[in-house]
Amino acid sequence: MVNSRHARAINNWLFHIPLTLYPPRCRLCDAPGADGVDLCRGCRADLPWNTPCCPRCALPADGMRACPCHQQPLPFRAAVVPLRYEGAVESLISSFKFHGRLADGQLLGTLLAEALEGSEGVLPEAVVPVPLHAGRLRQRGFDQTAELARALRRALDPLPLCRALRRRRGDARQATRAARERRSGIRGAFTVHRRRSLPGHVALLDDVVTTGATAAEAARTLRVAGVHRVDLWALARTP
Repeated sequence: MVNSRHARAINNWLFHIPLTLYPPRCRLCDAPGADGVDLCRGCRADLPWNTPCCPRCALPADGMRACPCHQQPLPFRAAVVPLRYEGAVESLISSFKFHGRLADGQLLGTLLAEALEGSEGVLPEAVVPVPLHAGRLRQRGFDQTAELARALRRALDPLPLCRALRRRRGDARQATRAARERRSGIRGAFTVHRRRSLPGHVALLDDVVTTGATAAEAARTLRVAGVHRVDLWALARTP
């Protein structure tokens, strides 16, 4: 039987095999990657980082006035969204989400994991991905948020993945809608799997937050089902 020390040594050896056989290359300029990820230091520095931003809703902030979210109650307590949805980040997310380039998703998941490791918030008890509707899943062939959740689970082990949410209907593509249409169109879109036991504190995981309507509706659904605290984790926020 392999003891725990030997198991850790084997896992470390297996983890470094890909870096040896396939050294990281920058997904943006094809230069050698740095710090074990497919991104060079120059391209990393040029990414549209979402700082400063509101700690409650992650809306980019200018530091001059209070965020509009403070004037209304939110169903989530805190948000970690490290990037802005523009420039190179928009290209990476689009290639991952709409063209199935999972390596781009792995890179984005690594950047989100690094942001979470550097945050000062309390870790949740589980990660709940925002699901695709079954029809959209068949069309796309994979669920991008579930792929991100797997990347985070590897980085933040032993944080469990809880597939508690279901999307009960297929909606028109939210990206083409105005803010008010998003809020009305997403209302009642989610339900909680009855056989899933929910912890008191979860992180809701999504790829892009635009108006926050989808995240808010999913968080409200979890709160009604008994979750006491919902945090929001996502790759990018639309300015």
